[in-house]
Amino acid sequence: MQEGFTYSLSNKNKTVLYVGGSKFLKDRVALHKEGKATKFTKRYNVNELVYFEEYADFHEAFAREKQIKQWKREWKWNLIKAMNPDLKDLYFDL
Repeated sequence: MQEGFTYSLSNKNKTVLYVGGSKFLKDRVALHKEGKATKFTKRYNVNELVYFEEYADFHEAFAREKQIKQWKREWKWNLIKAMNPDLKDLYFDL
């Protein structure tokens, strides 16, 4: 089995939130930072990693991504702030 990640990105003003999943977190976030990942994240300049969860099985990570995407915006922010209260960009700590 291959590990996987569920992650959340935001823009510098913390007004936009993106939830994604990947087998290779650091590489995927690097693509977001370069504006090469999705049209949405490029358009809204969403490239700061504010949250992630690691799973031993990538199927679990992608199931979790789908679950979080269904949540209300407030619930997503509460989850993120519980792990990262300062909303700092976690990419540089990977």
